[in-house]
Amino acid sequence: MIKAIAAGRSQLSVLQITIIAALGGLLLGYDAGVIASSQMYFTEYFDLTPAQQGWAVGCAGFGCFLGAMSAGYLSMAISRKYTLVLAASLFAVSALGSGTADSLSELVVYRIIFGLGIGMVAMAAPMYIAEIAPSEIRGRMVTYYQLAMVVGFIVPFVVSYLMTVGDSSHLDRVNWGWRLMLWSELAPAVVFMCLLFAIPHSPRWLMLRGREQQAQAVLAQLTASPQEAKSEYEDIAKSLTEIAVPARRLLFKQGLGFALFLGIMLAVFQQATGIVAILIYSAEIFSQALGYGPEEALKPQLWVGAVNLIFTFVAIYTVDSWGRKPLLMLGTLGMFLGLATLGVTVYTQQMGALSLLGVLLFVGSFAMSMGPVVWVMLAEIFPNNVRSLAMSIVVSAQCLVSALVTSGFPSLNKSSINVVNFNGALPYFIFAGLCLVAILFVWRLVPETKGKTLEEMGQLWKSQRKV
Repeated sequence: MIKAIAAGRSQLSVLQITIIAALGGLLLGYDAGVIASSQMYFTEYFDLTPAQQGWAVGCAGFGCFLGAMSAGYLSMAISRKYTLVLAASLFAVSALGSGTADSLSELVVYRIIFGLGIGMVAMAAPMYIAEIAPSEIRGRMVTYYQLAMVVGFIVPFVVSYLMTVGDSSHLDRVNWGWRLMLWSELAPAVVFMCLLFAIPHSPRWLMLRGREQQAQAVLAQLTASPQEAKSEYEDIAKSLTEIAVPARRLLFKQGLGFALFLGIMLAVFQQATGIVAILIYSAEIFSQALGYGPEEALKPQLWVGAVNLIFTFVAIYTVDSWGRKPLLMLGTLGMFLGLATLGVTVYTQQMGALSLLGVLLFVGSFAMSMGPVVWVMLAEIFPNNVRSLAMSIVVSAQCLVSALVTSGFPSLNKSSINVVNFNGALPYFIFAGLCLVAILFVWRLVPETKGKTLEEMGQLWKSQRKV
């Protein structure tokens, strides 16, 4: 790999290239785990109100919105690869700065910088993986992005748990422990940035930029035979020459407006059904709703991480055989049942093992469906001509909803209507209701896309328009 970097070109396999690109997801997951395990402590350090706590945690989502909006242009102008390099550099800057923050305003500025990088990675990494992976394994390759996020999310909880069983006191965590956690993001950010120089440009991006010879060379590396490389090249070339229309105009032609609508709604449901709140505020949920102390909450957080990891593998090994739609339907039903169980036990004040089981059912069901499968579909449903612009719009919507959920959850959770009228269960009932809406949406409107090449997606939306 070092020789590949030095030579300025990659001789890596599709799997190796995918793993490197998916490390962007690991950084996103790692940051989510860091915030989930440290937000109680910096909230106490800065003496934040519920609204301020939500802003400190959720502000990165608003940066993500801006990052995703800019990533559409950047991924075309400087390539998918260098958009990821820029994002990695923003992660490094944020890690250095956020750990030194002496005020809420300072912390927010660096968290927004991190959010800019999140938006770029969330848009560019799955798209890049989809563009370099053969159609028959594309679903599995893109789910590695979600797997990386899950692995990254677990690591901070393990570190935090080890600190708990050691000599670190609660006061130490409040005074400086959360800073160490934020600084720890610097190392994976730098490693990610260095490894990105070993991967090739997307062949589809190269052809969009008129660099056909380089695209042919990359395709020869990514495919199993010269014949397959030639066929792939011809399919891409045909898809790019069929409609010579600017992406902004093409996005609402040939049925692609419907594809954009589906993409936006899937992205919205992925975040609005509550996963970001359950994961980020898991320590607070376990402490307040389930009766665990602040430090005791680390154990169930580790269980959540383990379930998340195990069920992500279910998606990896079934998404290309079962299909996208069955996994979405089954998993979202499980999410509803888990949230309903949690909500009822909290409402009736019968918290305990059944409440924890509800959380684990919700997280496991998300990990096999809404988590990885939505990323797969977002990366594959748009034709070459409009993929950058469409992904930018869709991921921006996703980031905005994530920001609203993370910033609004503390205030809703501690609101008088939730505490007095619902005994703390209102957020879980809302999330469960949205799961039901998502099931109906997928059942009625979402088509199956497994096994189709990226170049066949345009024909899919034309046929959907005629139905």
